[in-house]
Amino acid sequence: MPKMKTHRGAAKRFSVTGTGKVKRSKANTSHILTPKTTKRKRNLRKSAILDHTNEKAMRKLIPYL
Repeated sequence: MPKMKTHRGAAKRFSVTGTGKVKRSKANTSHILTPKTTKRKRNLRKSAILDHTNEKAMRKLIPYL
């Protein structure tokens, strides 16, 4: 059986932590920032852990990361 290919779009957006969790960045940070509060923009800078319901699908896309 051949090796699986990594989904390059997913590899650029997700990474795996040392404990094996999938890390993602938050949305709504690229434009239309004026109406958003400073507190909201500050919290959007932090990374988040992927929800466990989506984790199985993401593991198929990034098998070797």
